[in-house]
Amino acid sequence: MADPEMSVSPYWELTFDADGDADGSRRERLLAEVNTRKVRDLIVFAHGWNNDRSMATRLYSRFFEAVPALAPATARIGYVGVVWPSMRFTDEPIPDFQRSMTATALPEATGRPGLDKDTRQALLETFPGRATVVEQIAGLLDRQSGDDESLEEFGGLVRLLVEVPPEAPQTGFAADLLRSGGEPEGAPEMFAGSTAEVCEEFARALAGPESPVPVAEFALPNPWNGAKELLRQATYYAMKRRAGTVGERGLGPALGRLAEAAPGVRVHLVGHSFGARLVSFALRGLPEEVCTVKSVTLLQGAFSHYAFAAELPHDSSAGGALKGRQSRIDGPLVCCYSHYDEALSTFYPLASRMAGESQGVLAADRAVAGFTVADVLGPKWGAMGHDGVQAVPGTVRLTIAEALGAGRLPVSGCVNVDAAAVVRNGGAPSGAHSDICHSELAQVVLAAGRIH
Repeated sequence: MADPEMSVSPYWELTFDADGDADGSRRERLLAEVNTRKVRDLIVFAHGWNNDRSMATRLYSRFFEAVPALAPATARIGYVGVVWPSMRFTDEPIPDFQRSMTATALPEATGRPGLDKDTRQALLETFPGRATVVEQIAGLLDRQSGDDESLEEFGGLVRLLVEVPPEAPQTGFAADLLRSGGEPEGAPEMFAGSTAEVCEEFARALAGPESPVPVAEFALPNPWNGAKELLRQATYYAMKRRAGTVGERGLGPALGRLAEAAPGVRVHLVGHSFGARLVSFALRGLPEEVCTVKSVTLLQGAFSHYAFAAELPHDSSAGGALKGRQSRIDGPLVCCYSHYDEALSTFYPLASRMAGESQGVLAADRAVAGFTVADVLGPKWGAMGHDGVQAVPGTVRLTIAEALGAGRLPVSGCVNVDAAAVVRNGGAPSGAHSDICHSELAQVVLAAGRIH
């Protein structure tokens, strides 16, 4: 019988902290029960921007509910939800979720970029021990002082909020790309230079046709309108770092333990947003002898589209942090993307390359006129969920209709699936980023895993 909170059965949870350490009792329950429940295919889903277990569980239940009717009658499927300490700003709407589940107030609708109480609480839970910093950030957003000193103070507090000690396990997991010699890329340039200039660029990007805070023609934007976006992107940077940590130090080794306990179980990894990064980094933490991962499906992945590349088109001496890791999959790596994802087409490239980039303001201006920031800044700063895996030879590109056609989805290698036909709904500032609960995407998971 299904868990009252879950639409499918059998269902287990794997829970990890920010450093990738597992909740041992939940992991051992999975290892003990997966064989007795006669599971042959195990779908393991990692969430992205959720800040508590109940939100993550609701997402999993919504996505999984389509699977039993779509799967063959002979299938013996089990389900796992990965719970890790991420957060989602409560002003980001999630299609089909009740309003009370996603926000209690939207200060930005009135042109005030302050923090509502739910977002404050989410920050406190996601960054324990930083309560004073959170309150100082909230106070500056409320006051919106007109001097650059206040903005610089704000930028310093944001950096303080998301930093980790140099000796912390998370320090080596923020990079999607490796420089010449294998050194990881540095922190995003939004943390360097002038906070006022960074906030102004975010304000311009927010002032699109559907912005609740429009900017008059020829007027300079109020940089405080972009300050909350800087905070949002900084927390996303911290979640990106955590996702890599949990994937490599937590989920990868847990899958190794699962292969020992249940070697006949076929594993299918699914990740949304930074959860896509998490399951991808799990391939880096997978013990060498384990070959039970039969598919990986990335839904609106919020990490570099060059992460799996052996070398970068603009720098042949550098490559992706996951280069070649797709070979650890005994099946395909399927990347679903949509141009309706505004979080990845606008704010991801801006946050990835901000300070010192003269194209930044131009990009935001042209985005309002019908171009995305990703279009103007070029492919160097693109995300998986915007245009799929890039610079990996042999990658196949399909529409979602083609991917679901009989025998069309390749059984190995990288596959890009344009999911814009279904992933298309959602309001500012993230667009369709969280519009993933569709039966067509559940079908992609089943097809990628060759579940029968």
